[in-house]
Amino acid sequence: MNKLKHFIQIFVVGWATLMLDSCSKDQIEATPNEPTVTSQISISTETNVVSEPSMNGVFKIALTKAVDKLTTVNYTISGSATNGSDYKALDTKISIPANTISIVIPIEVYEDTESEDNETITLTLINTNNPQVTLSPAKSAMITISANTASFTLLPGETSAYMVNPNATNETVALFYNLKTLSKTNYIVGQHDAFSSFYRDVGGDSDIKKTTGSDPALLGSDFMFITDDANTGTTTNWYYQQEQAIKQHVIEAYNKGMVNIFAWHFREPFEGKEFYTSQMTNFQKQNAFKSILPGGSNHDYYKSKLDKIAEIANSLIDSNGNLIPFIFRPFHEFDGDWFWWGAPYCTPQEFITLWQFTVEYLRDVQSVNNILFAYSPDNKFTTESEYLNHYPGDAYVDVLGMDNYGDFISMTQMGVDDANKKLKIISDLAIQKVKLAALTESGYFVEPGVTDPDPQFYSKNLYQALTNNDVELSFMMFWNNSKDRYCTPPPGESTTGDFILFANKQESLLQNEIPDLYALPL
Repeated sequence: MNKLKHFIQIFVVGWATLMLDSCSKDQIEATPNEPTVTSQISISTETNVVSEPSMNGVFKIALTKAVDKLTTVNYTISGSATNGSDYKALDTKISIPANTISIVIPIEVYEDTESEDNETITLTLINTNNPQVTLSPAKSAMITISANTASFTLLPGETSAYMVNPNATNETVALFYNLKTLSKTNYIVGQHDAFSSFYRDVGGDSDIKKTTGSDPALLGSDFMFITDDANTGTTTNWYYQQEQAIKQHVIEAYNKGMVNIFAWHFREPFEGKEFYTSQMTNFQKQNAFKSILPGGSNHDYYKSKLDKIAEIANSLIDSNGNLIPFIFRPFHEFDGDWFWWGAPYCTPQEFITLWQFTVEYLRDVQSVNNILFAYSPDNKFTTESEYLNHYPGDAYVDVLGMDNYGDFISMTQMGVDDANKKLKIISDLAIQKVKLAALTESGYFVEPGVTDPDPQFYSKNLYQALTNNDVELSFMMFWNNSKDRYCTPPPGESTTGDFILFANKQESLLQNEIPDLYALPL
């Protein structure tokens, strides 16, 4: 009886082991049919316009994360330039080695003795042989071959190919095109909080309109109060009231034909109170930025703030039901140390990673199609390479900007020349990359009893910085006026006449002088 019992136990254990082993084998065999997607692949350019024959270009194919096997990428070649005739022949596939993040496809332009119009090369990613890799929305990029980069002319129908969002709304594409075209001869003049902040708290018209008879051509706003933790979304909440007021001002500006631009004084994510490092703990300064990176402890918190920005973007609608475009300028002055996203608190690669995530989340996850993205360090750079030290790539930037107060404080010609040299670097890069160039924030603050007026700041110093050496800028923006100081003088100040001279310069455009920026030419 004991032998029989022992035999039954052996049989049951053996049968169970066999069944478990069979199930395990089935699961292992099923794994290849259900691959885990670990990376997305995209294509971008390092320079959007190349010339014959001295300037070549590069397409860059990149993964969001390296994978452990060789990945072959198949792509198509199109455009008006002829493969193998106008440039060295390209294959229609390329392989990214295992554990490699990116690879480049060089474009070697051939000299063409015939006079001809601009020609284009477009590469579009089709698929890969790696089931772990999927295509990102940024799957197409274009390079233009020009007789020389200075003679390049942006065409309306090609504009979206040079923008961050290939699915941008018609009005957003038109804004990019018109600002780029306008920059050949003019720049538009703007001011932050022009409709809500006034010198000596004298409300009514914007201070610029009080002085010149016209509003500025650009209105600056901020997402600071909108994304504040204290914004409850209820009508009695002060932060929500500010949100509604800002939206009304944006719509008012758009209805006047003006351009809207948003900065973001984003409060650090641990307590949600401060953005200046002088008011933060050492722990907050050293960890705030890293904590909102993908995988960081506050990354979901950061996404919730981007959700709020997406909500606002998708709620800015004109009377015809069209989304209102705006320029978004996150993490500005990142080369300084006064904000927690500044250079001492994150590496260039961490900054690039977060910037790219921000763009992809708003564009690809939240489907926001009415934003132009502006990259704007402070004035710490003196060379092109320094300016591009944190640059996230052409596929992630629409506007190349700079904030600059420091070069104007001295009220010297040397300071003016330094500002102009830096704007020249930005302007040249914008020409090469087919981007917009701008002085994204500037001014000279006059505070009675603290700072004296500069009698020639506007018509001489600022004007020279904006125009010398064939600088091409789409816009410049003054910071806001406030109760105790002004950046743009209202009537009756000692510098009012000088500001009027600046506003009347042929290159300077206020609201009453700008063309229709939201329609492409027929």
